[in-house]
Amino acid sequence: MSDKTAVSTTDAPPPMPVFSQGVRKGNILQVSGQGSVDPASGDFVFKGDVKGQTTRVLQNIEAILKAGGGSIDDVVMLRVYLTQREDFAAMNEAYAEFVSTRTPSGVLPSRTTVFTGLPLPDMLVEIDALAVLS
Repeated sequence: MSDKTAVSTTDAPPPMPVFSQGVRKGNILQVSGQGSVDPASGDFVFKGDVKGQTTRVLQNIEAILKAGGGSIDDVVMLRVYLTQREDFAAMNEAYAEFVSTRTPSGVLPSRTTVFTGLPLPDMLVEIDALAVLS
């Protein structure tokens, strides 16, 4: 069995002290759920704008994937958590723009979208990712 290692980068917001930004074991990389936090400032950004939040969240995921030796094209599953059903279309638009331009293989990741409460009142979307690396 291969060792399990934490994946971290300053190009994504630091995690809470109870979990890692990502964990890699062998060729599997799990990225923890990301919110719309700008890693440079540490500020929550795009309050009230689900499209802006979705793009920032995916940028954070992409940075963690890169730190772990992967890319969006290595992702096999993305789980999207939304607070409001009416935000689905706008989230989906930002998601499609981001993910489709980063999957040169032409194979889009699987995805699940769930409507739920999130940890911060301003969070409209949170996304986590599972990647299988070459």
